[in-house]
Amino acid sequence: MAEKKIFKGMTGEEIARIPQQDFLTLIKSRQRRSIKRNGIDYKNLKIKVEKYKKDGKGKVVKTQCREAVILPSWIGMKFAVHNGKEFQQLDIVPEMIGHRLGDFVYTTKRVVHSAPGIGATRGSKALSQK
Repeated sequence: MAEKKIFKGMTGEEIARIPQQDFLTLIKSRQRRSIKRNGIDYKNLKIKVEKYKKDGKGKVVKTQCREAVILPSWIGMKFAVHNGKEFQQLDIVPEMIGHRLGDFVYTTKRVVHSAPGIGATRGSKALSQK
């Protein structure tokens, strides 16, 4: 049986249909304050999203605004979020609503070290460097 994706007891389609004022009551106060403040980056992102909706599907919205709160109207959209080095693609699903874009695009990678080389330890002091 397929797993139902819900947010606060509502499916993705139901949450996408509610007005923004009602949505603001469902999210945490920090995210609600961020949406209400509407910074310059956030306004520019909203303009890009509206342009995306008019032009059609298949395009990706590129942004460096990692602190933008994911809104229900963004479900199904594709974003390219900057991680400090490159843009990583992100598909918006109902579970992401209320979180920030930067929560899903990591800025650091896992460090994998190789074995120590010659001269790296005191035991290898006697070995030749060549």
